Amino acid sequence: MPIHEVEDMETEEPMRFRPGLAIDLGTVNTLVHVAGRGLLVDEPSAIALDRTNGRAVHVGASADALYGKEPEGLDVVWPLRDGVVADLEAATTMLSTFLHRAHVHRGLLRPLAVICVPKGATRWERQAFAATVEARSPHCTVRLIDEPVAASIGAGVPASNGAGTFVVDVGGGTTEVAAVVGTRVARARSLRVGGNTMDRSIMHVVKSALGVWLGHRTAEELKTTMGLTGGKTGWADAAGVCVASDGLRIVRVPADLIVEALGPTVRPILTAVQEVLAQTPPDLAGDVVSGSIQLAGGGALLPGLAEKIESTTGVKTCVVDDPLRCVIRGAANVIDNDDWLRSAIAA
Repeated sequence: MPIHEVEDMETEEPMRFRPGLAIDLGTVNTLVHVAGRGLLVDEPSAIALDRTNGRAVHVGASADALYGKEPEGLDVVWPLRDGVVADLEAATTMLSTFLHRAHVHRGLLRPLAVICVPKGATRWERQAFAATVEARSPHCTVRLIDEPVAASIGAGVPASNGAGTFVVDVGGGTTEVAAVVGTRVARARSLRVGGNTMDRSIMHVVKSALGVWLGHRTAEELKTTMGLTGGKTGWADAAGVCVASDGLRIVRVPADLIVEALGPTVRPILTAVQEVLAQTPPDLAGDVVSGSIQLAGGGALLPGLAEKIESTTGVKTCVVDDPLRCVIRGAANVIDNDDWLRSAIAA
């Protein structure tokens, strides 16, 4: 399937009255907002394929429910990896299904589609995002917006008065750390680590220390229950498969083991935050210090992460309202504002 260039924003006619879509095509979840109708899709970025013919049998939540259970004859695929499109054909099929569920039909006259992309995505990775949408709606106008900009707007920071903010968006596949001015990124770091990296690390550490294989979902539950704080009890029971006997086994997992597992992901995030803060221009730094670091994405819900960032940097850190939908909320605001749209388009 050919990968198309994204159209030049400067040559496009005004689009205020054109039907619009905002799409957050994420490693873990995909969200679709339709102008005038609201958020219509919020489902896992998963697709279950029939091994015999490659056809999609389940998409979204129904595919995610099968993940890790290895049903006979089906492969559960996550088309995005580390925040970018890894399987273009599967991503296209998945998004096509989501848009159909949202009743977004090909008959719309040249709709505008704003897609959120990691700041660190390469040119080819950005074009793959555009191609995913264009394959489903070849007559749409695709625009890309950097995720930190969408997160800043979604956090409620005014985009039209030059206000500066500092965003840490911890997703499933990437972490975006950025100082943002209005609709532009001033300084940024994009890390290809996130919630999925944490889950895999928990699985590895528990296997090494306790001799039990955990499933991805169980690892995620340990992460969200204990995080960096230990939770209410400082331990949690988890069921898995014993490495020695291949039998089922329930183990008590101590909080310090989870903190140890989270370290390889959390430490680079803290380092990136410190580095970007150190590179931030003085006047922008004033805006950041007088306000707060905005923590968004699913990782914002990790117990103790906001406190860890604040204690490390000395800058107040707040979890944004509804952090899982912060990016799509900002992108939805962009498609309703021509000035923001023109200035926020990613290069």
